[in-house]
Parts: sequence; structure tokens; C-alpha cells
Amino acid sequence: MNSFVLRNGQVIDPINSINDVLDIEVIDGKISRIEKSIVSNYETIDVSGKLVTPGLVEIHAHFREPGFTHKEDLRTGSIAALKGGYTTVCVMPNTSPVIDSSYLVEYIKLRSKDIDLINIEVIAAVTKNLGGNELADLVALKQSGAIAYSDDGMPIMNPKMMRNALEYIKPLGLPIILHEEDHDLSLPGAMNEGSVSTKLGLSGTPGLAEEVMIARDILLSEKTNSPIHIAHVSTKKSVELIRQAKKDGVLITCEVTPHHLLLTDEALLDRPYDTNLKMSPPLRTREDVLECVKGINDGTIDAIATDHAPHTLVDKSGNFDRASFGVSGLETSVGVIWTELVHKDVIDMKVAIEKMALAPARILGLETKGLQVGAEANITVIAPEQKWTVDPKCFESKGKNSPFIGKEMQGKAYLTMIAGSIVMLDGQIIG
Repeated sequence: MNSFVLRNGQVIDPINSINDVLDIEVIDGKISRIEKSIVSNYETIDVSGKLVTPGLVEIHAHFREPGFTHKEDLRTGSIAALKGGYTTVCVMPNTSPVIDSSYLVEYIKLRSKDIDLINIEVIAAVTKNLGGNELADLVALKQSGAIAYSDDGMPIMNPKMMRNALEYIKPLGLPIILHEEDHDLSLPGAMNEGSVSTKLGLSGTPGLAEEVMIARDILLSEKTNSPIHIAHVSTKKSVELIRQAKKDGVLITCEVTPHHLLLTDEALLDRPYDTNLKMSPPLRTREDVLECVKGINDGTIDAIATDHAPHTLVDKSGNFDRASFGVSGLETSVGVIWTELVHKDVIDMKVAIEKMALAPARILGLETKGLQVGAEANITVIAPEQKWTVDPKCFESKGKNSPFIGKEMQGKAYLTMIAGSIVMLDGQIIG
């Protein structure tokens, strides 16, 4: 372990009610002091003009290992996460084979320990092979280290199976993360159903496909008193349903992606058939975006998650209808949130940090001490004024698929510290 003093940074930690220019001393992986003008013999890193925050936590990412390592692997995904300022990443189970067995959870944990870059947590499948027909061994998956369950992009269409899963997890204390999409309503949609899809002649997915599943699962969660987490909320009605469910005491949390907080389906009018604008759920309308932003500000939406989904150029080439869904998002999320939301006073800086660092950890039961004396030093430093341009050639991820290519950003992760070790500094991976 190295020991450091981060000097003169704007320390922001909503959980500990800190918002001041302070020094942070780290000794042997732990925060030893948070004070003004610390006198210390340890190496000093000047972070004047920068934001010092609890380490960012990504609740929803696809690192593709095992089975699809041509798209991403645990090492390249970890490096991309470090560049984006993330100290912990929770990986989804839609691999090949699917992470529906204890040995695969253990494999991911051992591989991440061997790579030794970031904290990787495992989200295991709800049903065997994501088939929706037979529950995986949920007890064994938890015992092997899984922190949540999800069938990811394969929604559990059978309501009886969903109810059984919720009853089964109740004593386990882990949530189910839900990709809410009624395939009978959505397929074969390639973008949001509306005037833009009609104009472009593309098959559309209605917001209703998301909303009816959210409504169903709110009722099932209420009936079973089991926790659910809704992934990548994208419509106004979805936010309204979740807002009311929370008022009614349902055990529900949810997340939104940076691209659903910023982009609309009208982006495809400026960039017709650009497959970098194809994701699931699709980009919706301006009304939907505004409600998602409102949901961030009023607490309805708990977390910001990238849904990092890297693909090869082949996956994203050719016909829009047949191209793969997904965005490579870990390395652009801070830039997007600061450029378009924080700097424009759409959301408060403290809210952004809460949604990107603290809330994701709480949702999945990870330690959330934040920046306090004695806590493990998992720290992100953000340079809020740093200007840069999104260039996929500079991505560490194998996935170069971004809807923000060529966009000028203001705000970037400057330093990532994990357990007291500086593993990324000013864009360079250390160690």
C-alpha cells in the first residue's frame, strides 16, 4: 500500500455532509485524516480546483467474459472503468455460458482478483440460461459471492415465474434487477415508436412495452414484499409509476443512463441510421428525457448507471434493424453528466455524486462509508473544467460504440484510487 495526501481538493461527500476545500491523508489504504492544511511526510498530490468524491460505483455493466471476449473482457473493462473514475463495477450475467452457476461466479471473482485493478462484483442470473423457465440455484449463487440477480436483457415474461423468484429471494436479502420489456409489444423494434421511426421507416418499440412490465412487477413486489430494481428507466410513465410505488411503500429502486438523460430519438434525424444511437431501451422523446431528469432531482430515480455494452465494429455495422443494441459508456459518463447536466445547472453536483457513487452501492448492499476517517480509501477525483473531445480511438474499452463521438466535453475523471492505491492518474493507468 502507498500513502498519500490529496491536497486542496473540493471534498464532496453527501453521506458525510462534507463540501469544503480540504486535504485527505491516506495511510496503508485507509483514510487517516480529513482536514485543512495537513502536515505530513507522505507524498503530496495537488488536486486544487478538482472535486474529491467517494469512488464511483457502476451498477450495470457488461464485461462480456466468459464467451464474448472479442467485445470486452474483465481486464479491458476494468481499465475502461478506471479511466472513467469507477472503483467498483457490477457485471451482468449475459455471458456464454451464462453466469447461472456457482463456479462461474467464483471464476469471475478469481479472475478479477488476479487482474487486481478494480473491485468487480457479480450479478448472477435469476433463471437458468436466462431462459425464464426454471430458477437458478439462487442460494448457491449468493453463497459463492453474487450480490444481486438479473436476467438482464431477457425479461422474465411469465408472471408466475417472476412471482416465484420474488418469493424465493425474500429470505436471501438480494434484489432482482429487471430489464422491463414486454417482447410481445416491443419486438422487432429497433428504435422508439413514434413520428421519427415513421419518418425513417424503422420498426418501433413503444414505451408501453416498458411501462406494462414495470406496472406488473410493482404489483408483484408489493404482493411478495420483495425488493426489485428497475434497470435503465426511459419513459415518463415509467418514472411516474415508480414515483407512486415508492409513495405506496413498495421496495423498489431504479436507475437511468446518461444517454437517456440527454438524447432523444430526434438525434436520428440529424444522424439517420447511425447505429451508435441504437440501444435498448431506445432513445425516447423530449418529454421522457425531462421526466427522467425530474426523477433524478426529486429522488424517484436512485442511481445513474452507464449500461456499458461494448460491441465490435461488425456488430454495429450494416443495417440499422439488425445491428446490436448498446453503448460503450464507462469512459464518457462523467463527461456527459458534468457537461450537459451539472455545468448547465440541470442537476446539482452533489446529486450527481450521490447518484453515481453512493446510491448504487446502497442499492446492492455494498459498503457505503464514503469519505470518513478509518474508511477504505476508494476515491475518485474529477477535473470539472477539463475540456476534451470524445474519440473512440482513445477508448480503453474494446467497444468503440458511443453516441457521443466527436462531442466536446467539460469534465473528466482525473484520479482513481482503490484501497489506497492510485491506479489511474490524469488518464494514465498506474501499476
